[in-house]
Amino acid sequence: MEPGSTSTWTFLSNHAHVLILLGRDPDLRMRDLASRIGITERAVQRIVSELVSEGYLGVHKEGRRNHYTIRADQELRHPVEAGVRVEALLKLIG
Repeated sequence: MEPGSTSTWTFLSNHAHVLILLGRDPDLRMRDLASRIGITERAVQRIVSELVSEGYLGVHKEGRRNHYTIRADQELRHPVEAGVRVEALLKLIG
């Protein structure tokens, strides 16, 4: 966003932001995700829970931390994105 801009909308959802950040660093903590996205930690917890329950993320414990695995073969949910896989989104954003 440009300095001084009052517009708050973005092109991608917070769900996409979580996937992109975890694709870059699968060991990010909830608080770090929240800080980078600009939402609350509770919102990140809800988003991660939804992504896990819908099969977009896998999660397993490594010590006291979670490690996330993106299921890149899953298709995006909106009809406009029909047939597009998560891997295409991640490649696009890089």
